[in-house]
Amino acid sequence: MHSIKAMRATRHFLPEPIPRTTIAEIVDTARWTGSARNRQPWRFIAVNTETLRIQLSKLGHYAGHLAEAPLVLVLLSADNGFTDTEFDMGRVCQSLCLTAHEYGLGTCVTTIHPGDNVVRAAALLDIEPGWLPRHAIAIGRRDPQRHRSPSAIPTGRLPGPTLLTWA
Repeated sequence: MHSIKAMRATRHFLPEPIPRTTIAEIVDTARWTGSARNRQPWRFIAVNTETLRIQLSKLGHYAGHLAEAPLVLVLLSADNGFTDTEFDMGRVCQSLCLTAHEYGLGTCVTTIHPGDNVVRAAALLDIEPGWLPRHAIAIGRRDPQRHRSPSAIPTGRLPGPTLLTWA
């Protein structure tokens, strides 16, 4: 319960590499996330090459922070036509972010969009047919010296009684 309340989106990172073993452990933990009919419609590509991170950062209106992150984990979703695949992707994405948080790492999820950018990302990463790179997670150690940018997005959370109705 503490992790989900403490975790915040991180968009400014220290320029420290993240060990491959740490990323492998994060993915190994998150792979236990439940999915509809246990299809596990996900695969992951860890991108630590600066050139690729910069190119990915240009594939969505809010993807700029991918260029600064020492590692970008691209989430591939199965192009299977099932309506619950995106729900499963959200579940595994949250598991990845919470696990990274437990390792002391900051994360920020971004959506690769519109559809043309998904095609570009697939080409950049040489993704085999049947998989769609629709989301990516910037991962790294939070830079405490960088100030937060002003946000046009409301902050905070709605109170529980506003969200919960009993029938």
